[in-house]
Amino acid sequence: MSVINTNISAMKASNASISANKQLGTAMERLSTGKRINGAKDDAAGLAIATKMTADVRAMNQGIRNANDGIALAQTAEGALNEVSNMLQRVRELAVQSKNGTYGTDDRGYLDAEVDELQAQMDDILTNTKFNGVTLFSKTTGTDVTVDVATGAAATDKVTLTSKGIDGTKLTSTALDVTTATLAATTITNVDAALKDVNATRATLGAGQNRLESAVNNLTTNSTNLSDARSRIEDTDYSQETTALAKAQILSQASTAMISQANQSQQNVLSLLR
Repeated sequence: MSVINTNISAMKASNASISANKQLGTAMERLSTGKRINGAKDDAAGLAIATKMTADVRAMNQGIRNANDGIALAQTAEGALNEVSNMLQRVRELAVQSKNGTYGTDDRGYLDAEVDELQAQMDDILTNTKFNGVTLFSKTTGTDVTVDVATGAAATDKVTLTSKGIDGTKLTSTALDVTTATLAATTITNVDAALKDVNATRATLGAGQNRLESAVNNLTTNSTNLSDARSRIEDTDYSQETTALAKAQILSQASTAMISQANQSQQNVLSLLR
């Protein structure tokens, strides 16, 4: 039956054209953005999962940066303590030298002048060594300096770096005095006690640094794996979308041609009226 008011063929071809153009637009969007999911309409569940994964990945990456900052802090503190340790060793060496009975008062005075300079420098290091404004050492017995390094979003995701309190009474100009053999002997005792504090602090910082390095390795692995899983959910499969694009282009062109054909059939009906 030939009709004019309702062109079913043209309507079907038009619907097919609309569908093909939607597919074409979707394929082009995915290819241009590199993402399979560009909105909730594409995959609501997938979008929710990918968004959660993105939050986790970003938290892990920030944790890596935090841990690296913590490692830098520990290295700064350890470097300062290494200098203090070297100076304490030198003071001890001078104290042993001063105990020698062949030295006179003037000789010991020269040795003590160097000790005073070393003591002042150690005091400066322990007082002024900071990392981003954070004071790293305390010269109060029993007072530790602690820094929490966040390695994740949870409150428990942290590594605590501890700088043990160094007994400042062992590092004063009075405690380090080599002007007499007796005072030199006392200085050796005080230096040994200070070295013990320094070594304890270096050991604690070293352990914390090793833990932070392990945290960086673990977070890097987890971030990489989670990023890979997220990619499989939301990223574009280019081989698949290129095929979908070619298919949509062919369907769009074909449906447009069929619309023209369907409209031409209406013209054929008019020929019956001539």
